[in-house]
Amino acid sequence: MILKAFKANSNQKYINKLLNARQVAVSNTKMNSVGVILNMNEFSDFEAFRTFFKKLGILPAKTKIIAFVEDAKDANPLWDTYFNPKDFGWKGKINNIDLQSFIDTKFDVLISYYTKESLELKLITAASKANFKVGLIKEDKRIYDLMIDVHTKQFTLFMSELTKYLHVLNKI
Repeated sequence: MILKAFKANSNQKYINKLLNARQVAVSNTKMNSVGVILNMNEFSDFEAFRTFFKKLGILPAKTKIIAFVEDAKDANPLWDTYFNPKDFGWKGKINNIDLQSFIDTKFDVLISYYTKESLELKLITAASKANFKVGLIKEDKRIYDLMIDVHTKQFTLFMSELTKYLHVLNKI
């Protein structure tokens, strides 16, 4: 138990380091690629996101959806990529190749669709190389460029608000 606390503290320091060093460089380029981070305990409808991106004209090859599960036994093999707490080491080290690939991908927009505070979800969002990060309202506002105050069950409202703001920001 004590080691878990030390590991969490180590990862939190890494997150703070990433967020303090973050340079916000939002550009006017159109959105061509999108990454989505989900917490499966809150929202598990991958197809809702795929349908939304199809309406926006984003190719399926340019979208990537990953899901966080507390236990690997709860994962569905049809998901793009899933990860769990065992995929994280000390000082922000990622032990999952697919997850590291997701972090290193320079998405035009990253959508973090979760509200439950989780060190692992926060670490992935903070470490992502995405150009523009969108999320639901959280305690740490340094993570996102755009925050939308809705609950995860209000998917339709979230997507209409996101579309509105992406139009205003000339992303779509």
